[in-house]
Amino acid sequence: MTYSWFSRIILLGYKKPLEREDLFELNESDSSYIVCPIFEKQWRKEVLRNQERQEIKASFHKEARARKPSLLYALWNTFKFVLIQVALFKVFADILSFTSPLIMKQMIIFCEHRQDFGWRGYGYALALFVVVFLQTLILQQYQRFNMLTSAKIKTAVIGLIYKKALLLSNVSRKRFSTGEVINLMSADAQQLMDLTANLNLLWSAPLQILMAVSLLWQELGPAVLAGTAVLVLVIPINALVATRVKKLKKSQTKNKDKQIKLLNEILHGIKILKLYAWEPSYKKKIVEIREQELEVQKSAGYLAVFSMLTLTCIPFLTRISLGRLEDFLNTEELLPQNIETNYIGDHAIGFTNASFSWDKTGIPVLKNLNIKIPEGALVAVIGQVGSGKSSVLSAMLGEMEKLTGVVQRKGSVAYVAQQAWIQNCILQENILFGSTMQKQFYEQVLEACALLPDLEQLPNGDQTEIGERGVNISGGQKHRVSLARAVYSRADIYLLDDPFSAVDVHIGKQLFEKVIGSSGILKNKTRVLVTHNLTLLPQMDLIVVMESGRVAQMGTYQELLSKTRNLTHLLQAFSEQEKAHALKRVSVINSRTILKDQILEQNDRPSLDQGKQFSMKKEKIPIGGVKFSIILKYLQAFGWLWVWLSVASYVGQNLVGIGQNLWLSAWAKEAKHMNEFTEWKQIRSNKLNIYGLLGLMQGFFVCSGAYILTRGSLAASRTLYAQLLDNVLHLPLQFFETSPIGQIINRFTKDMFIIDMRFHYYLRTWVNCTLDVIGTVLVIVGALPLFILGVIPLVFLYFTIQRYYVASSRQIRRLAGASRSPIISHFSETLSGVSTIRAFGHEQRFIQQNKEVVNENLVCFYNNVISNRWLSVRLEFLGNLMVFFAALLAVLAGSSIDSALVGLSISYALNITQSLNFWVRKACEIETNAVSIERVCEYENMGKEAPWIMSRRPPAQWPNKGIVEFINYRARYRDDLGLALQDITFQTHGEEKIGIVGRTGAGKSTLSNCLFRIVERSGGKIIIDGIDISTIGLHDLRGKLNIIPQDPVLFSGTLQMNLDPLDKYSDCQLWEVLELCHLKEFVQSLPKKLLHEISEGGENLRVLVLDSGRITEFGTPQNLICQKGLFFEMLTEAGITQDSVTK
Repeated sequence: MTYSWFSRIILLGYKKPLEREDLFELNESDSSYIVCPIFEKQWRKEVLRNQERQEIKASFHKEARARKPSLLYALWNTFKFVLIQVALFKVFADILSFTSPLIMKQMIIFCEHRQDFGWRGYGYALALFVVVFLQTLILQQYQRFNMLTSAKIKTAVIGLIYKKALLLSNVSRKRFSTGEVINLMSADAQQLMDLTANLNLLWSAPLQILMAVSLLWQELGPAVLAGTAVLVLVIPINALVATRVKKLKKSQTKNKDKQIKLLNEILHGIKILKLYAWEPSYKKKIVEIREQELEVQKSAGYLAVFSMLTLTCIPFLTRISLGRLEDFLNTEELLPQNIETNYIGDHAIGFTNASFSWDKTGIPVLKNLNIKIPEGALVAVIGQVGSGKSSVLSAMLGEMEKLTGVVQRKGSVAYVAQQAWIQNCILQENILFGSTMQKQFYEQVLEACALLPDLEQLPNGDQTEIGERGVNISGGQKHRVSLARAVYSRADIYLLDDPFSAVDVHIGKQLFEKVIGSSGILKNKTRVLVTHNLTLLPQMDLIVVMESGRVAQMGTYQELLSKTRNLTHLLQAFSEQEKAHALKRVSVINSRTILKDQILEQNDRPSLDQGKQFSMKKEKIPIGGVKFSIILKYLQAFGWLWVWLSVASYVGQNLVGIGQNLWLSAWAKEAKHMNEFTEWKQIRSNKLNIYGLLGLMQGFFVCSGAYILTRGSLAASRTLYAQLLDNVLHLPLQFFETSPIGQIINRFTKDMFIIDMRFHYYLRTWVNCTLDVIGTVLVIVGALPLFILGVIPLVFLYFTIQRYYVASSRQIRRLAGASRSPIISHFSETLSGVSTIRAFGHEQRFIQQNKEVVNENLVCFYNNVISNRWLSVRLEFLGNLMVFFAALLAVLAGSSIDSALVGLSISYALNITQSLNFWVRKACEIETNAVSIERVCEYENMGKEAPWIMSRRPPAQWPNKGIVEFINYRARYRDDLGLALQDITFQTHGEEKIGIVGRTGAGKSTLSNCLFRIVERSGGKIIIDGIDISTIGLHDLRGKLNIIPQDPVLFSGTLQMNLDPLDKYSDCQLWEVLELCHLKEFVQSLPKKLLHEISEGGENLRVLVLDSGRITEFGTPQNLICQKGLFFEMLTEAGITQDSVTK
């Protein structure tokens, strides 16, 4: 009960910065591995009970209102016994808190009647000490179990949200964006945790009021009714305030959803923002949402003047979060019965009169499918863009809503998505994907998927960590890793969605021959391949031709070829190159297309170029004390005017409070010596007027303090958030490629929440406690001068305990903060790859991983709670000694002290226990929560990009010729890495098309990155139309260049905003662009047209050949072929002939 067992951690933390391995583990019953399954079981029971209730209601009332399953009821059934235990601790603690005044009353009576002096006075002093000490022990047990239970509830809800996210139907996924789901997991689950932590106040506060009124009735009689009447009048006012706060909270929650959603999109699309110089536009959008949130916060801050606001608002605020969580948990899920997976037949996949849509009530996307795919067959699904090829694979996976018909599938499935999904882990784990290592087969897969050359370039081979979304590997490498993952799974059925789209031609040929084709690893497996490469069709067992969501043709290649007219009609939709491939069956590829594709591919994702070898950074956990400069930074953001006005208001508030108590004490002393009622009545009016004036002054100071604090805290929140956003947007692209998105979002969510809502509260409480302690000591010393002798050693012990505690608590808080980021990162990663996870049937493995990262955070939280209890027991014990010392001095003082001063000094001594405890606790809270300010300000000192705008600006029409010149140019990704480009020197002509080719890692991506100054120079320079690009601002450079990335990135918002975020062009210009891109007809068909909401080769062509960061060849394709060099070798590997280049 005294938490002495935790002293080992406190002492260890004082000697060295604590690490995760130093912390105490949770009891098994408190871990997420036990808590989550128990709660999920109760939730399923509640869902079934609700269904039964609805069926019964429907049988009596045909139009019975649908009722959702109650999350609160499921939580109660899971945690009711521990909640009752916590409530019992609170009852005993409250009873003991009212025992202390009864003992103090006896002491006052004893001091007034000293003729019966004996050992009774010492007995009262000892009894007072025992009672307050017991109250301390019971109250700390209450706090421990209360906080742990609230954390378990949050853990259980997060687990349920995660599991639900894995089961969401497509309609539900459109309804809840990634940002909204993350907000449910963080903000709304936190709200439920806060409810549990404060739940007992809902009945404890009224109980304490009744007990207080009862005791006061015994002392004051009917006079107590006046105070009770005021209290009764205040309650409905607070109820009205709570209703207003509920509306504000709803508005704030929506703003938070928008903010996190947009932040998530910005961070995932940061490369596009930087390449197009769109940062200011999106920064403005974020700031607008943030200002709306601060307006709500300001209104809530002004309402906080009412003393009972927090208590009254708890159920209202939690009701909002409960409603949001229940809406999410009751949304549509994918129906497993859409696909029959337990049938026994002669085909691997079968569709019978099957129609599908993405929405149960939507228009069918696939219509009347009748397909039978034999086991072990190689099937191609082809068709024009938008014909439904990828949708067929989604239907096979069960990702679409089946409207009619029958779907059958036999055996396990492996899936390669069109957009490769890569996990933030080492490359080997990406391939194994939860399977056990079989070395021989693993190496066979690596060789077949053409990954062995890539492993030689990786710094740690297959142990190299791959960043979030595969940022440190190229698009082709991502697809090959994704393919290797599927092959290694040894599934029965392989669904491959255009896996060759991002790989070089010769690599694609190798992948088909060694993996997918008739002699590949998967030769005996069922393979369904969506492809645009028509040269592969002769090798297919079955070809399915899709058109407008229907099967237009189906059969072998020879069968389709015999129907010349139909096949020709199909091929007309493809490029002339592909038509030639299909009709002539000649493996010839037009060199212009190849070179064009290289240009488009070059900015997909950085290849593992020589010199660009990095891994994801683990979150840095600071050590040592929080610098005072961090607190100073907050105070500067707060505004020094508001700081001093706040201090003045709280000093005035405390001085007036002390004055009120001293005035009452003096009044009571005078009244005691008055024999005549008329004499007392004469001074009553004067005394009451002054007391009333002091009350009004205190009310003024309280209201002023609340107003000043709200203004200052809003200024601090606005300033620090703007600085954080500005710092993040100015960070170089390499930072985002090596830092998990969860780390960054964590600063915008949890850390900013502490700055917005908590830090100013801790500062205010600490100032109040400091003034309370000073005032209390002065009052007691004034009445009992010898009290100072006991205070000095006790204060020394206070500071000693605080010093030991802060060192450990601060580091535990840092560990807890760092452990939150993996939760968000894993959650975000899962949502982006949910189709792949479901296809492989690995939902349970990812649920287990979620439990692991949540459990790590729970361990840190638990240790933080215990450290607080360790501190509280010791501080309150010292405070109890102060109470005992004051009571003992009062007994020893005998008749030399008035009983009124005895009551005042002991009541202050009882308060000092809480005040001193709060003073030390809040001082520690300030330091530990200042970690959030430290984390928010961390990016300020990181290396930034060059300025967006510089004093030298290019002419408005620059560049007007397009002459690009590299002069002895060198570049490296980091100072500690080798050169990625070495002595590059070449010059282009105006309006010339340049093809950049080279093997993986040659430096193609690096070259384009240097043009945009994504990678800065290590030597030499780049001149575009006479201007050295290093002498102008990044936005002046990037705003004048353009690039077409391979992976399209769309942001939520209107189509017009996605086309022109800077609002530079007219509608006519936008329509012209859409027409050029063959999108005008499509956009005109949309109801809102441009305002449609988005849900989440030339004649003078020359070639630049790179190898190991150096230019090896530069010239026309014909000249390079004649040289028989590296370019000729690459063409030969790709099967490109000289004739095709000439054409």
